[in-house]
Amino acid sequence: MDENLRREIIMEHYQNPRNKKTMKDDTYEKVNTNNASCIDNLDLFIKIEDQKIKDITFDGEACAISTSSCSIMITNLIGKTIEEAKIYVENFENMINEIPYNEEILKEALAYNEVYKQNNRKNCALLPYKGIKKILDQFN
Repeated sequence: MDENLRREIIMEHYQNPRNKKTMKDDTYEKVNTNNASCIDNLDLFIKIEDQKIKDITFDGEACAISTSSCSIMITNLIGKTIEEAKIYVENFENMINEIPYNEEILKEALAYNEVYKQNNRKNCALLPYKGIKKILDQFN
């Protein structure tokens, strides 16, 4: 992916994040994820029915990388089964950690395919994924 497109995707999802709102609905599970070394602090609200992700929203304060990564993750996970979501998360983590991954699964998340070059930004990109894994790991 070319540098300009990468920047455009990240900035679009940072300035106009998808599904950014607090969910006050008991049918959603809430999980908090944060980086101890910075201000990044996100609450994820996930609705799962019949082993399928029906909806995800988020709220909180975070840098451009964490916020945009969360927005893209949400866009890619809504509608997926638990198993499909786990595969997506694994592929994203592999990409960030320079392990072979399936590009087709990640779609816009490929904008982070060079984040490993700035080691301190890896935690930012992975932050929302750490949160979603806490929920997904509850399902076998």
